[in-house]
Amino acid sequence: MLIFDQLKKNDPQLRVLSWVVLGAMSVLLVGLWYVQVVSHREFTENLRAQSFRTVRIPAIRGRILDRHGRPLAENRPSYNLCLFLEELRPQFKAEWARSRPAGWLPRARRLELESQARYRVASNLAYQVGCILGQPVRLDHEVFCRHYAQQLALPLPLVTGLDAAQIARFHEHPGGWRGVDLDIQPVRYYPHGSTAAHLLGYLVRDDSSAVDEDAFFNYRLPDYRGRVGIEGALDSELRGKAGVKSVLVNSLGYRQSEEIWTPAEPGRNVVLTLDLDVQQAGEAALRTLGSDTRGAVVVLDPHTGDVLALASAPAYDPNAFIPQISPQEFARLSDPTLRPQINRATQENYQPGSIFKIVTALACLEAGLDPNEVIYNPGYIHVGRRQINDLAPPGPYDFRRGFVKSSNTYFITNGLRIGIEPIIRLAQRLHLGERTGLPTGQEVPGNLPTLRRVRVGWTAGDTANICIGQGEVDVTPLQMAIMTAAIANGGKVLWPRLVSRIEPADPYRGEPVVEFPAGRVRDELGVQPRTLALLREAMLADVEDREGTGRAAAVPGLRVCGKTGTAQVTDARGRVVDHTTWFVSYAPYETPRYVVVVMVESGRSGGATCAPLAALIYRALLQMEGRDRSLAQRS
Repeated sequence: MLIFDQLKKNDPQLRVLSWVVLGAMSVLLVGLWYVQVVSHREFTENLRAQSFRTVRIPAIRGRILDRHGRPLAENRPSYNLCLFLEELRPQFKAEWARSRPAGWLPRARRLELESQARYRVASNLAYQVGCILGQPVRLDHEVFCRHYAQQLALPLPLVTGLDAAQIARFHEHPGGWRGVDLDIQPVRYYPHGSTAAHLLGYLVRDDSSAVDEDAFFNYRLPDYRGRVGIEGALDSELRGKAGVKSVLVNSLGYRQSEEIWTPAEPGRNVVLTLDLDVQQAGEAALRTLGSDTRGAVVVLDPHTGDVLALASAPAYDPNAFIPQISPQEFARLSDPTLRPQINRATQENYQPGSIFKIVTALACLEAGLDPNEVIYNPGYIHVGRRQINDLAPPGPYDFRRGFVKSSNTYFITNGLRIGIEPIIRLAQRLHLGERTGLPTGQEVPGNLPTLRRVRVGWTAGDTANICIGQGEVDVTPLQMAIMTAAIANGGKVLWPRLVSRIEPADPYRGEPVVEFPAGRVRDELGVQPRTLALLREAMLADVEDREGTGRAAAVPGLRVCGKTGTAQVTDARGRVVDHTTWFVSYAPYETPRYVVVVMVESGRSGGATCAPLAALIYRALLQMEGRDRSLAQRS
């Protein structure tokens, strides 16, 4: 009351002071109102941002399955021991109190010693864990410090990939482990090791966001993307959509709790046309020649274009890339001679040698070649000043014998008669010199001279080379399989089909299934039925005749049609330094079901090296058919 009594006395100084106090109080009240009402949302968001950390959660990757639903690439749980640093705070404080020097310390020195104390606690704990697990466990100092500074709210992986015995030892430890616990994460797994490795591809570490994904996260859990093969080509389908979880941290950055904000959506499954049994049969056939064999096997359905097997040797195990490939394994994959990472069925150019005589034969027969006309082979043929030797024995040759004995003289003579253009046109209908459209994209187009090329500066010697699959023509084993399929199916040049469908991981989610049609026709050979019939009979004779170069491919109970080839590999000076050996085939003769192509680098000859491998594959196919019939009868 004293203040109001003084005001009544009309004291000017006191009245001014009163107005100043009232004004100051008004300013404080307005500021408080602004903070609590107007800026409430902003301060709340700032507090939330300081308290929560967003973590990107990778989606479970979709599986890759064979045509019968058997997994070729899937996910399995990886049991990892992790340090949860927020639970070790009491030990950190105790160790710092025990080891702290007396007296005042500069801030930088104090922080350094505190970090060393924390590392001693974590390192000793890692050593104790290793003793229990029966394996040495070492915690790298740099890794620990970096994790503490940058990812404190996340568990620190200590041991990955525990086996069942180690998990049991961990759980049986008396008293448990404060600050150490199991963390289960899905990891990519290829159950059949190196089987179909070149087709499947492999993964590399990549924690980045997808194109349609929020790019900002405080933390990112380890994630992978496909590098090559199906894993790479269909990565967007297989990878799924990442989720988000939030981690509540305290003022020091230690984790308090966490919750899922957006669950991750698993990737879609990819079903291939590949048959696991056929693929393994093709790879097993190549392995019979030794671990350093360089070659390829292709098995197609001649009517649908389905790729049943696409094998390349030597191979690699894509499991080696998870979580990261070792320097030793990477050095092996970088071998300049073996080149295990190359898919020799699609990624390498090879001269076809005598298997290209199939194209020459079609062109000559269509141009009016009389199959009964006889040409004498003296064991060589002169083209200009050049002599081309003929490994077929000297003597008379009609079409059938010329094909069966693979006479260079016979095919060069007839090829020179019709000229190069009909041969090139027919090869163009087979789309040689072009990619086959395999979805993996790991494909070379090969090489075929254009009509413009053969009309300018072309010589008879160049034509002679093309007639027998040498010179300016290169192909891949897959291209030769498509060529052979066109002979077997009546003249349809097909697009190969490797992916059958893409389906959701959960069939009950109602997501659509993407189907890829079979039997897509790319072109037609456009030859007469009589021409195809003559060629088929000659291919049958190449295997069934006693003097056929492909007789080693004969299989009892199965009429195999084939053609051998041996192409010279020359160096820059034109000297022969190696050979590429071939055998292209289909079976059975009457109603073709399979196309089998075998290519081996540095082989003896197509008949001696590749034809026996084709026989092994055909025997395996017959056994599979017998097994399937037996199962069908039982059901």
